[in-house]
Amino acid sequence: MRKQFFSLFSVLILFALVLSACGAPAAPAAQPATDGGPVVDEGQAATVVEAGELVPPVVAEACEGEACFCQDKTVTVIVNTAGEKGPISGPFYEVRDEFQAATGATLEIVEVPFAEHFPKLLTDMTTGTGQYDTSIAGAWWLGDLVGGDYILPLDEYYNDTTGKYPAWDIEDVQQGPRNLLTYDNKLHMVGNDHDGQVMYYRSDLFADPAHQAAFKEQYGYDLKVPDTMQEFRDAAEYFNGKDLNGDGTPDNGLTMHLKVGGQGMFHFMSFAAPFVIGPDNPNLFWFDPATMEPLMGSPGHVRAMETLIDLVQFGPEAMMGWSLGESWDHFLRGQAALTFTWGDLGALAQQEGSQVKGKTGAAPMPGTTEYYDIAAGEWKQTESANKVGNTTGGSWAGVISKFSDAPDCTYYLLALMATPAKSEVYAYRGWDGVDPGRFSHYLEPNGTNTIDGYLAAGWDAADAEAYTNAYFANFGAEMQFPYLRIPGTFEYWTALDIHLSEAATGQRSASDALAATVEDFNAITDRLGRDLQREIYIKSLGLE
Repeated sequence: MRKQFFSLFSVLILFALVLSACGAPAAPAAQPATDGGPVVDEGQAATVVEAGELVPPVVAEACEGEACFCQDKTVTVIVNTAGEKGPISGPFYEVRDEFQAATGATLEIVEVPFAEHFPKLLTDMTTGTGQYDTSIAGAWWLGDLVGGDYILPLDEYYNDTTGKYPAWDIEDVQQGPRNLLTYDNKLHMVGNDHDGQVMYYRSDLFADPAHQAAFKEQYGYDLKVPDTMQEFRDAAEYFNGKDLNGDGTPDNGLTMHLKVGGQGMFHFMSFAAPFVIGPDNPNLFWFDPATMEPLMGSPGHVRAMETLIDLVQFGPEAMMGWSLGESWDHFLRGQAALTFTWGDLGALAQQEGSQVKGKTGAAPMPGTTEYYDIAAGEWKQTESANKVGNTTGGSWAGVISKFSDAPDCTYYLLALMATPAKSEVYAYRGWDGVDPGRFSHYLEPNGTNTIDGYLAAGWDAADAEAYTNAYFANFGAEMQFPYLRIPGTFEYWTALDIHLSEAATGQRSASDALAATVEDFNAITDRLGRDLQREIYIKSLGLE
């Protein structure tokens, strides 16, 4: 009965799948297809930069005879179309020959538009067809996929000691993103992309003596990398209207993207976290776990939205209609001093066409000096900046369908792509959608990588150090933003996205927009089943 129920409500949420990305990699300018690979269309994401020639090494040896344990088998992966979700499909084309030679299997790559991916996968699973052996899935899908008993736990494959499968180390994945690979204490995803958001800033501008002197005269304190939201606002206000890239025209203090369907709600999550989450409230952000009553209308959420909307004045007016790539382009052209977004931007800043290579600093999201403790019903002051790490985004990673007729071959494929030698190269590049989150991605002493690897990949040394340090701090923060992984997650997020845009464009006040969000959340919960949603919500956050 439960499986049938999951099938029903999974289908009900599909109309909400309208966004074009989540923790998306930027699509580089159009590239010719090679070896049947994807053609990346311009205009889908960032277009300022072009993909480089860096490719991962071959690590698997060709098999012979009985060692080709997947002979005559086919592994089919469903993945987002390159132009619409960035080329997440790209690494599969790179690894196809290697995988086929090492196993004897045939790899089929099915690219579908983002909005069709989850519906097609769910249809395949609810009907038991088994057309797709694996999907590069968003981490928030696990509420539906595990709850519906549609995907396999992977512990048996991961713990295999025969040497049958390529080795990857889950302990190499930092704790924040590692938590997204498991569900109900079982491994369900093979490590791949590790999404989280940090702040990016123009390091050259912040280090400029003239700007430092003028800022101090205006604000009464030294210009520095923002540690709090107030400092972020002051810096954005100061740099707004100044020529930041030497082209003789005024630029902006910051850049965001606030178009409905353009992922603005993801950025609100990361931004709002320190207004609500704090030492005495590590988990309560989305729902009251006792009743599933939405918490989005709390004073902390309202202040966060008011603060975000106040920042709009320091960005280009056009960003009200921008999607993610357009905002990234604005920063990559040197036309904004600040932004906050995924790891893709730091890597894209290093590629051909970027005007901010060697000028892109990164740091964890700014904090607040007080947060609203929902359980206590009061604001609480903090002695230092209240910062909250996040794993905001899709953290796109492989899952294996319960209906696959080649699960062992499928796991080999996913594990091959998760090997350190390949993962490091994926993380160096900006176009393939794989963001850093492993100790092997970080520079010493935080991790095991060295600056030589980044320099060989075309990075500026200072940019690489700031970037890897920012992600190490973000994913390793003691407090982490609670990631929502329940059925209907994307429908909840779409409601938030719509009402955020209403507030940002002045159609509603922040409090009214969040009140409408609460109303929508309750309607979704009631339709999907409040008791069942509560059960899964508690389990997903480990609150049992």
